[in-house]
Amino acid sequence: MPIKTSLARSRQRAVHTHKGKTMASSSFRSRTTAMFQGGHDRQEPMIPDLFSSWPLVQDNLDTTSSRVQDITIEECLPFLTARVDDVRYNQYGVPRLDRDRHVKFLRKHLEQLPSRYVALDASRPWIFYWCLNGLSLLDSDVSSYRDALVETARTMQNSTGGFGGGVGHESHLACTYALVLALSIVGGEAAYEVIDRRALWKWLCALKQPDGGFRMAIGGEVDIRGAYCAAVLITLLNLPLDLPTDSPAWTADRPNLFTGLADYVRRCQTFEGGISAQPDGEAHGAYAFCALGCLAILGAPHRTFARSVSLESLSPEELDKTRWRSLTLNFEFRYLDVPRLISWLSSRQYAPEGGYSGRTNKLVDGCYSHWVGCCWPLIEASLAGPTSLMFDVNKANGSDIDIHNIYSREGLIRYILGCTQEHSKRGGMRDKPSKSSDAYHTCYVLSGLSSAQHVTRLLASDGEGLMTHSEYDISPHNANPQIYTEEDRVNPTDPVYFIPEGKRKEAMSYFLSKPGF
Repeated sequence: MPIKTSLARSRQRAVHTHKGKTMASSSFRSRTTAMFQGGHDRQEPMIPDLFSSWPLVQDNLDTTSSRVQDITIEECLPFLTARVDDVRYNQYGVPRLDRDRHVKFLRKHLEQLPSRYVALDASRPWIFYWCLNGLSLLDSDVSSYRDALVETARTMQNSTGGFGGGVGHESHLACTYALVLALSIVGGEAAYEVIDRRALWKWLCALKQPDGGFRMAIGGEVDIRGAYCAAVLITLLNLPLDLPTDSPAWTADRPNLFTGLADYVRRCQTFEGGISAQPDGEAHGAYAFCALGCLAILGAPHRTFARSVSLESLSPEELDKTRWRSLTLNFEFRYLDVPRLISWLSSRQYAPEGGYSGRTNKLVDGCYSHWVGCCWPLIEASLAGPTSLMFDVNKANGSDIDIHNIYSREGLIRYILGCTQEHSKRGGMRDKPSKSSDAYHTCYVLSGLSSAQHVTRLLASDGEGLMTHSEYDISPHNANPQIYTEEDRVNPTDPVYFIPEGKRKEAMSYFLSKPGF
């Protein structure tokens, strides 16, 4: 089964026995490899034992899950220990980012696709978003796709509001979210004006539910995805919050589109600490990100996630706790139990793989580099609150925790560059070495890489209530040692909307200049 202790605790273990073999722990393993960056035999790359050995904690109960987990470790270890013959590694046992191949891979997905892609006909907006956002992260210009995207979007927009997954398809909130983000990435007046904001607003009002949530489509399910997608669309496009009287959520109290939304998110937190699609469901990494993203739109993370209380009100006994406890004592739960969420998110990162799983007792998957990995910048913002770049803001008040290193950035980067890159001429990113690359994983793996390579700080928020606009600083994270070169650093991205920050600002500025319809 997956490792049950945190990565930090695992580093402190000295000896591990796996299947009858004793593995002595050392700072770095010592081998010789011929594929180490120059092609000549030399001292092997420096790889921490944590990422090159079998897990330090094993479940002795033999199950289908434990066997599949062992298979996953076996397929990842050659990539993590720099033992794959056709891959070139640097001195830390990490391959270079094959940027050019990944760019070509994504651009091919924006051309005419082969017949086997017919299964994705209802996901065309997502293909646009995955490819355009992935190209942006790789610093590849996408403006040449503007005209074609605008014309394609026009054919997929319904007069009743929103976009379908394909031509003639009913409008769906996830597809509308993806296509609006794709249009925002290419930018420009033509891309903005193709969106029928009035019809979209009416459609969103029809999706709004009395319990605070949103349906994904007319007659469709209500879940946490709807909460996040709706919040993105409303704020990015500057849509009115007012509800018409024919909305399912309308009452004499005159609620609006955001009424009860934060409470709906709160009810989706599970006993594990993670977030489920709906109240009383199973916690899932993607839903955790949707919850945090939604709350970060409704208000600054340090206010909407968990509210700080004065340490002066605590007794000496309460203050004299372990360092993790001293961190959690600073919270009064508002919409989320943040310490439990941190515990659940931390448990999703496995060793030796270094990547994330999406659920308890599931395998690592490259896409969760985004869905789980990109929760951390918002968690960090909630811990630190607004900060000044003139001061050291790495540590939360009253704690010796470095809030920008709660998870193992190094482990995630090793998994991404080693295990999720398609090292053949095909290019692209994948779930794990036994899987093929695709546009979905390429986008979200690169997004997770961007998050691991940058530090996000909340600079300011313009008020105390809901709908306060927050500004973030996103700067390079410089580790010691840094296991990749600057050429392998991808572009930063907006921590809430997940398009380039400049493109998010351009879109918001354009629509803020157009109040009403």
